[in-house]
Amino acid sequence: MAAFLEVKRPAPDIRLQVDLAWRIEKQSIIIYEDRLHWKDPSQRIHNDMAKATYVKSANKWKVYWLRSDGKWYSYTPAPEVENLRNFTQLVIEDEAGAFFG
Repeated sequence: MAAFLEVKRPAPDIRLQVDLAWRIEKQSIIIYEDRLHWKDPSQRIHNDMAKATYVKSANKWKVYWLRSDGKWYSYTPAPEVENLRNFTQLVIEDEAGAFFG
């Protein structure tokens, strides 16, 4: 995940306003945008962008993107990947414009 952040993070001088980060939730890794709240700069907003969920029985990661309706949808160009490196590469390339718009 560190290699992904090095490629996609904004320039260091604006990371206080907007940055990328990731977190683990159960068997999923979620990449999100972390930014200052537009109304209250003492608050931060986390906007989820991409999710990979490990499926032990298949030994694969399912890939999802978050639509504006707040629901996760399978990433149709590549709904599954073998490892997290492949997941982060999908997010970097963002061929369908699902993660970064």
